[in-house]
Amino acid sequence: MIKTVEEAIEWIHSRLPFGMRPGLDRVKALLELIDNPEQNLQMIHVAGTNGKGSTVSYLSCMLQELGLSVGTFTSPFIEVFNERIAINGQWIPDEAIIRLVNKYQPFVALLDDQPAVTGITEFELLTVMGLDYFQEQQVDVAIIEVGLGGLLDSTNVIEPILTAITTIGMDHTDILGETLEEIATQKAGIIKPNVPLVTGKIEEAALKVIKDIAMKQNAPIKCFEEDYQVDYQGPDSKWGEIFDFYNEAGKIKNIKTPLLGEHQIENASLAIELFFSYCHLKQIPIKQEWIINGLAQTHWPARMEKISDEPFIVMDGAHNNHAMKRLVENVMREFPQRKIWILFSALETKDITQMLAELARIPSSELLVTTFDHPKALHIEKLKSMSGVTSIKTAAAWQLGLADLLEKSMADDLILITGSLYFVSEIRQFLLNH
Repeated sequence: MIKTVEEAIEWIHSRLPFGMRPGLDRVKALLELIDNPEQNLQMIHVAGTNGKGSTVSYLSCMLQELGLSVGTFTSPFIEVFNERIAINGQWIPDEAIIRLVNKYQPFVALLDDQPAVTGITEFELLTVMGLDYFQEQQVDVAIIEVGLGGLLDSTNVIEPILTAITTIGMDHTDILGETLEEIATQKAGIIKPNVPLVTGKIEEAALKVIKDIAMKQNAPIKCFEEDYQVDYQGPDSKWGEIFDFYNEAGKIKNIKTPLLGEHQIENASLAIELFFSYCHLKQIPIKQEWIINGLAQTHWPARMEKISDEPFIVMDGAHNNHAMKRLVENVMREFPQRKIWILFSALETKDITQMLAELARIPSSELLVTTFDHPKALHIEKLKSMSGVTSIKTAAAWQLGLADLLEKSMADDLILITGSLYFVSEIRQFLLNH
């Protein structure tokens, strides 16, 4: 019998060695043992390479403006483990994690004895836990973020009322495929018969794949720049972005998002179109203030997040090429006059050479590459053997690297901490607690 949340999380983590194993059989088997809680939930399913988390956060805040109880299932966590499963922004409490783990242990042991469904993974376990908790708490709607891909992701056991695909980029190519079209096919695996789909800013080749699959599934589709559009007005003087949104229902002017970066407008507009779709399904007349107030409430840590004014520190978990390209564009547009000091690290599974090439485009910048506490974290020795990166400065530990940048930077400079979300969250915890 598990008594503490530390023990409970340790047991969940003990399933990590089973790795990422695409397929739905194990999840379905566990859900069946607990009477299929997902069958009693209204859900919105969100896939995509980048932008899923902030889209979920925007949409959740707008739906809360309707007075709804909104569950969110997201990953990875930035502050604490519990945040992956939340209702109206309140993380799942420790006692609920303990209770659910004690409930599942005998069921998992039972499945481990059956060769066809043995070895349920950590993420699969969390998926079931989220669905179970949302049903138990009787949420009005749950927004479920895909872990990896879509078609074979463990979240794809659900029957949603709406689906969304945010972006398509080259990431997890070892699992999802080596072209945008192959990756799009995996992401589009969440499209369900007759269930409305909203897509974000997606390249034409990938969007064609998605449209073809939606047509086969008879799923109505709304696309960025075709069915809904944005006019970017520029950065907010405080922090964030200002834009106009319009779709077939009309135009909403001067919407503010508290998250910085032009790509956040795209994420916010996708969330707004999803909100319109939800209200249409439920026959709720829309009020503009729900959208404006909902977006204003949104908080999504480690995405162009300002941690400190003096020294000026910004963090962004740009953990793949697609995200890094957007980050570099944002930094060059938002901070053209500042000297930029960059502290970077990533997982070895990523295309580090390409990410470093993107960062090298920032004018007046100095880059320091380091490592962090994760089994797949980049090793500095390995970096030195990569082609084209021999001249890059390194720090044996991020604490030393951060101290070095804090010492060198001047009052008007910007310290940018970026790369893996695991890396960024480790430093974030340190800075916020000191």
